[in-house]
This record gives sequence, C-alpha cells and structure tokens, in this order.
Amino acid sequence: MVDLNDIHPMTGFLRDHKAHIQRLAQTGKPEVLTVNGSARVVVQDVAAYQKLLDQVQLAEDVRIIRDRLAGVKRGEAGVPLEE
Repeated sequence: MVDLNDIHPMTGFLRDHKAHIQRLAQTGKPEVLTVNGSARVVVQDVAAYQKLLDQVQLAEDVRIIRDRLAGVKRGEAGVPLEE
C-alpha cells in the first residue's frame, strides 16, 4: 500500500530529484509521482525493488511446490521412491 505522504508531483521530483532519490534510498519505500493531479508512475530504490522481485519469486516458488505436492497426494504426478 502506498503511503499518502509519498505522493508527489512529477514537477517537484524533476526540480529536486536528488532529495527524492536520497529519501528513496533511506526509506526503501516507493513514491507515486503525479502528472496533472493523476498518479502516473511509481519510483523506487533499486535495492528495494530487487527485494520486492525476490519476494515475488519466492511466493511463486512456494505456489509451484504446493501445487506439485498436492498433485502427488492425488496420485497425478511424481515417481514412486522405489523407482
């Protein structure tokens, strides 16, 4: 969820990008940038973004493992240990 304090106009970001980038690096939280009052883009520190990607990959891996284990329990997949 986006913190309402982390919504900024694009023009402010362009004027003071160094401060925004420093804040992104320190907090690890994304910022929403607006154009004409409408949310348009999200910017995020690269380390925080990589952490997010890692979490998504882990969640996907867990889902696949659960699906495969459920298939084995139903007898739909897998090879018996003896084989």
